[in-house]
This record gives sequence, structure tokens and C-alpha cells, in this order.
Amino acid sequence: MTKIIARWISQHPKTVILIATLLLIPSIFGYIKTTINYDILTYLPEKLDSVKGERILDETFNDAAMAILIVKDGTPLDAQSLKNTVAKIDGVQQVLWVDSLADITIPKEMLPDILSSVFYSADGTSTMMMVQFKEGGSSTSTMNALREIRKAMTANCYMSGLSAITLDTKDLADAQAPIYIAIAVALALIVLMCTMNSFVLPLVVLVSLGYAIVYNMGTNIMFGSISYITQCIAAILQLGVTMDFSVFLIDRFEEEKPKHATKAEAMESAIRYTFVSLLGSSLTTVFGFLALCFMQFTLGKDIGLVMAKGVFLGLITVVTVLPAFVLQLDKLIHKTGHKSLVPSFSTLNGFLLKHKKVVAVIFLLAFVPAVICQGKMAVYYDMTQSLPQDMSSVESLAKLKEEFNMATTHFVIFDENMSSEAVNSMTKEIRQIDGINTVVSLDSIIGSGIPKDVLPDEVKKICANSGYQLMMINSQYSTATDELNAQVDALKATVQKYSPSAYITGEGVLTKDLIDVTNDDFVLTDILSTASIFILIAICFKSISIPAILVASIELAIMLNKSCSFFFGSVEPFIAPTIIGCVQLGATVDYSLLMATRFKEELGRGRSKEEAIKITADECSRSIFQSAAVFFVATFGVYLTCDISIVKSICLMLARGSLISAVVIICCLPSVLCLLEGLINKTSVGWRKKAADGAPAEEPAAAAPAEAGATSEAEDTASPDASENGTETEKQCESLQNAKPSADSPADNTESNGKE
Repeated sequence: MTKIIARWISQHPKTVILIATLLLIPSIFGYIKTTINYDILTYLPEKLDSVKGERILDETFNDAAMAILIVKDGTPLDAQSLKNTVAKIDGVQQVLWVDSLADITIPKEMLPDILSSVFYSADGTSTMMMVQFKEGGSSTSTMNALREIRKAMTANCYMSGLSAITLDTKDLADAQAPIYIAIAVALALIVLMCTMNSFVLPLVVLVSLGYAIVYNMGTNIMFGSISYITQCIAAILQLGVTMDFSVFLIDRFEEEKPKHATKAEAMESAIRYTFVSLLGSSLTTVFGFLALCFMQFTLGKDIGLVMAKGVFLGLITVVTVLPAFVLQLDKLIHKTGHKSLVPSFSTLNGFLLKHKKVVAVIFLLAFVPAVICQGKMAVYYDMTQSLPQDMSSVESLAKLKEEFNMATTHFVIFDENMSSEAVNSMTKEIRQIDGINTVVSLDSIIGSGIPKDVLPDEVKKICANSGYQLMMINSQYSTATDELNAQVDALKATVQKYSPSAYITGEGVLTKDLIDVTNDDFVLTDILSTASIFILIAICFKSISIPAILVASIELAIMLNKSCSFFFGSVEPFIAPTIIGCVQLGATVDYSLLMATRFKEELGRGRSKEEAIKITADECSRSIFQSAAVFFVATFGVYLTCDISIVKSICLMLARGSLISAVVIICCLPSVLCLLEGLINKTSVGWRKKAADGAPAEEPAAAAPAEAGATSEAEDTASPDASENGTETEKQCESLQNAKPSADSPADNTESNGKE
């Protein structure tokens, strides 16, 4: 089947390009229709009481989506006028202000303490109103309503709350994403033009990968919605981790040209070879992303599924769309050839291998500070820290803290039939908890002397509805602080004493649960990603020592990456360490796979381990340098231009991680492999395998290409036709050993190809 498909693609490149371009249409439609979720807290597990309470809060009281309006230095009539205007906006359920419970002609000094403390600041110069929306906090209806509210606000008004922060996050992400994606692509193009031997080829590669990115973003509609974090980083990550697929196919195409009568036949052979090889090689990256799917905090699943799908679509596009473009533009590609600017690593490698024992000791000693310091990396969970502090909603939140000493709001949902005496006792105890400013419930508003039955329904529904009663608690502590977390624990203990079936929710409670859940998730994903890749490498190399050495080298790079955050004193978003651990492992373990595979090949040719490792280091360093450079500039470009801290931090760590992984593999791994070659041979099956006639073993089908333009009998025997001799699983495992191609580019053969 692969042979038939490869032949059809090679013989009908124009048709392939037409079909691929037409498929962009439904992909673009799917991209537009995919909902973007800007509320990270919605990814918490449904089983949590705080999440169940949030659902009740939303469905019963319409308080899950709420904004807070502050009017400063205005008269009660001004505030009432604004309230009435806001209440008429489409998407607004109701606006709760003092006039919902009392006549505004009553001087605020004569209002009950509970009303004056909630709706007026301590100095009496500001008043606050709460806006409830008909739909969820990140729905289109709520977003449009928030924009209309801002149009109605005067200069002395401020709006905050989780819904307002969500709107600002959406607007910022939508405005900046096209800019930093364009910058990332431009920087990647510059690097490719410098490292490849053609000016046109990088454009062909990026256009082809662009098709894959559009397909991936369009097919996200199958998930219904994706997070804004996934939306912001998916294209950049997909570009970085699938770039090597393209280089591999192009290199193989150049190798096949001298062996075949036509370019179409050469491309057919290259496609068949590349698909089987990369299908195995891409598994390490896919496994790294899929490990995120096992997180209880389902943002990991959101990122993992999108990126795993992106790697698969990138592979499919590389063996279909890219060959078609290359065949159509092959002459132009070679006419624009130039000398590659990738430096030679021969001198550096010679020095490091001469002192390999010292290098190996440094490699081992580096684990000590790396293990210690990576565990000290500071993280934050408060999403307001991920936004520019001069944004409207963030400034308004600061104003809310300043004027009303109110940083966080908790909601307690309990049985409506609880007696007034029990509610009053519970309220009294809650007020004694450190950091609690006000406690508002139906009983605290009307007092114990007024029966609830005589209240109008519109007033009762504010705090009691559908069998539930609502209590709102304002705290002076900020979300995700130790003080607030301790306050939540004390609040839970108090409420459970009076109503074991009660729910406690709100941003502060949800964030505390987020901290507890993700602490377990981080450990699980690290174990799963490391173990899965270890097992995959062990199976494919038939070795215990090789996966241990390769995974250890990348784990060192990951820990050094995290340690940099500690050394620089930066505070990273809570999700960054997990994403970095899985992505950096899956995306850069191929660097070490390339080294190990080439080392095995050179030993199989009968060379000594010193000679084999020198050749391996010289040839592989160029490929690793090119791959890391593209990954670095793409992610670093986002870091330079994005103002969303959570995206900015992730991209900085990915950029830094690509360089650290490259340095560790280029500088340390050759020395470690050389010194431990004896142990590797004893713990691996067929490590120094020779040909039956005593000649060097044939080059494996998945071997990294040798110097550009060079061919051998071994390469001829590695034709895709020979793959019929083994099972598909065996072919994929064997092909995994070729993680990355040589950095040498097709233009090395420009002269010879031009003579054909």
C-alpha cells in the first residue's frame, strides 16, 4: 500500500498540491468555528466539590460569571443610572446594588452595616455593584456584554472580576498571536536559509509545514474547544518538532536521485523510506505529548492531544505535500543554491574526546546542582500575574483591593432549609477567621426579625433559590497565597461542622484545588513520559544501557533548564514545568538517538570506538545544531513579542531547553558513549553486529545519511523494497533509531544534479 501511494504522489504532484490546498478550506472553517476557552479553572476535575459548587453557582444563582463595577466619586443617582443602563445590556442577567435591597434615598450612614460595608468603601467615596451574566464567563454572549458595559462606563468607573480578566486575556491573545507567529516563522526562515544550501528550499519547507499547522488547528473542532494556551503555542511547537521530518525527506530524495532514472522514481523511493522511518522516530515526540493526557487537570490533555495530532499531521504532510512541492520546484531549488553556514564541530569534538574522562565526570557532577535547584524553581498559580499589570481588569482588581480591602470572594452553597439560628452561628464563626472582611447571606441582610416568606421573590432569589442558599464571603487575601489557602481550610472546617453537604467555591477555592491537583499531576506525567520513552528506546535498540544513557542525558538538560529559572530568580506559571518536562524530553531525545544510532553504525563498520565516536560526533553535531537553532528562534521569537506571561514563560523555557539539550548532547554524550561502550555491548543485543562474511555490517535502513552525495552498496540494499522481509512493527522499531538526518543539504549535490 505504501508503495502504491508513494508512486501516485510522485507521478501526480500537481494533483496532490491541488487536493492539499482544497483541504485548507474546511480546515480554515474548522479553525474559525473552534471555541477558545480562556478560563483555565474550567479544566479542573469534575469530581472536586469546588467544581460542583461552581456549577450550582452558575446554574442556580448565575454567579459563576460575574463582574464587579466600581464607581468612584459619584452620587447615588449616578450609580443607579449606570446600573439601569448595564441591566438592559443583552447578556446581563441582573445587577446587584444597594437599591436591590434598600431605597437609595436613605443616607448610606443610616443603612444596615452589612449593606454599607459591602456596597460602599470605607471612606464612602466609592460604591460597588455586581453584574451577573446569563451565560458562562468565557461565552460569546458574556464577552459581548462586557464590551458594552465598558462603553457605558465613565472615566471614574472600573470593572474587574474573573469575567473581565477573561475578556482582556482573549483580546490580548487574539491581537498578539498573528504577530508573534509571523515573527517566529520569519526567524525560522532566516535560520533555515543560513543552515540549508538553498534560498528557495526553506520557503518550500515552511509552506508545507504551514499546511500541516492549518490542518491541525482546523481539526481541533473535533474537541469542541481548546484552551487559549494551546491556541497560542500549538503552531510554534508543531513547527519546531516537525521541521526535521522535512529535512529528512529532502536529504533522502537527494540520495536517491543518482540511483533512479527520473526524479519521480527517486521521490517515490524517498517517500517510502521516509514514511516508515519517521513513523517510528516520531513516536518519541508523540509519547511525550500523550503523557500530558494523564493529568487530572485536563489542560494537559488539551495540549497533549492537539500536539500529538499535530505531529501525526506533520508527518503525513511531509510525505505528501512536501514531495509534490519539491518535485515542482526542484530546478529552482538548485538554481538558488549557496554554501551552508553551519559551523564545523571537528575541533571542539576532538578536544572534548581527548578529555573524555573529565567531560564524563562533569556530566555526572552536573546532576547534583541540577536535581537540587530544579526543585527550588518558584511557580505561581494566580492567573492575573500572567497578564500585563496595566490592563484595565488588572488595574481594577488593584482598585478593588485598595478601596474595599477585597482581594478574593468565596461562595458557600448550603441547604435552603437550614435554620436561621444555625446560619447566624455559622456566620459568626466565619467572621472570626483571619482575613475575612464581610459575610453576606439572606439572614444577614434581613436580620432575624423578618420572616423570609414576606420578601419579594426577586430579592429572595439573590441569595436563595432551588433549594439552595448562598453566602458570599469577601477576603482580604489574594488568590494562591499561603494565607488564603489556610483561610480556605479554616472555612471548610467551619462550614462542614454546620452543613456537611455544603459546597465552597470561588476563584480562591478553585485555585487551591488547582495547586493540590497539579502537584500530583507533575509527578505522574514526569514518570509516564520518561518511562514510555525509556521502554520504546529499549525495545528498538534491544538494550538496557542505551535508553538509560540517552534518557539521562535529556533529563539532565531538562533539570538544568528548570534550574536556570531558580538561578535567574524568575517565577514561572504552574503549568510550565510539566509542559517543559514532556515536550523537551519528547522533542530533543532525538538528538541523543541520532548519536547512539550513528555510533552503532560506525562500530558495525569495524572501526575502533575512538574512531567511531569521532566520526559520529562530527557528523551528528551539524544536524543537532540546525534542529536546535530552528526550535530556538521560533520559540524565542514568541518570548520577545508576547505579553501573556504564561505563554511567554513557556516559550522562553522551550527556547532555552533546546539549546541546553543540544549542548549536553554535543559536548557530553559522545564522551559518555565512548567510555561506556564496553558496558553497552554487554547489555545490548547485536551492538557490534558484523556482516556474515566478516565485512562491516550493512547500514541499517534507518541510518542517518552519510556525507552529502555519498552512496554505498549498503545504502542500495536499504531500499524500501527490502522492508518486506520483516514485520511492520520491526521496521518501525528499526527506523526509530534514525532520529534526525544530517544537516547537509541538497545543494551539496547541485553540481552533479545539474549535469544529469
